[in-house]
Amino acid sequence: MLHDPAQLDLMFQALADPARRQMVDRLSRGPASVSQLAEPLAMSLSAVVQHLNVLEASGLVRTEKLGRVRTCRIEPQALRAAERWINERRLAWERRLDRLGDFLAQTKDEI
Repeated sequence: MLHDPAQLDLMFQALADPARRQMVDRLSRGPASVSQLAEPLAMSLSAVVQHLNVLEASGLVRTEKLGRVRTCRIEPQALRAAERWINERRLAWERRLDRLGDFLAQTKDEI
């Protein structure tokens, strides 16, 4: 999953929704039931479950049903994969900007 473009697409699509980002934020503090995740959101439990299904399909969240309670947990490895991808892009841009800065400094001295 770490370098799978399709999986990264699913992760970023899942994170594109504000309600799902709010759920991920809540789960980053520890496991929660579906009801606990639904409390601060202005949506039905069935809508929350649909959002959780998207998060689970993306690999960002794992759910486990024990009895009548469905507990949700964050998947740190998936978040690390997204973070790694973003950092790779950031480093590439920093290198480009450093080269541009060097070029401009040389050009300034030549003028």
